[in-house]
Amino acid sequence: MAYIKWFFIAAFWVLVLAFLHYTLPQHDIARITDTYERRVDPGENRWFWSNAATGDSTTAQGRDVFFIQTRLASDDVMVYRNEDTGWGWPPYFKFDTSNLQAEAADVRSTAAAPQWVAIKHYGWRNEFLSIFPNAISVKTVTGPDVRIIPWTNIIILTLLVAFSWAVYVRWRRFRASRIDPALDEMGDNISDAGGWLKGLFRR
Repeated sequence: MAYIKWFFIAAFWVLVLAFLHYTLPQHDIARITDTYERRVDPGENRWFWSNAATGDSTTAQGRDVFFIQTRLASDDVMVYRNEDTGWGWPPYFKFDTSNLQAEAADVRSTAAAPQWVAIKHYGWRNEFLSIFPNAISVKTVTGPDVRIIPWTNIIILTLLVAFSWAVYVRWRRFRASRIDPALDEMGDNISDAGGWLKGLFRR
């Protein structure tokens, strides 16, 4: 039973960490090589695409999606989608997809004359499932070695840890004051009843 218990605990925390890793903002230092738009018909990977842009029709199966092609400071290639999040989840309240695409196109550069930018995004890149991270903002930086401190993530994770600790402490107090005494009393009653039954049968 102990192995099963720890398996479910580990699975729970893996899911929590995966959810936070997908949802919380990340920053990549990259050079934008191209921007384009193409028709997308989400299928089995539809959970990793945003809804139609705010104000657009939601009845059509496919839709046009902006993409931003980049080469990271590590020399790897990364492609981002550029979609509104609107009022949905994650709560980035992004409504400026077209403006962001124009900003990204304006800072395109070549390897000979690189213009480095910090791309704020959320989500994962998976080539097999055709999943792309969603770009939130693009800001120019001085070079590929610039360091971005994730203040938003630090604050959110600190608040989550504080909240989890507060719930855990209150649960321990509630269990010590209410549940454990009730279980002890129940055990005593069962023991008393067992002793009474044994005495009855001996007679």
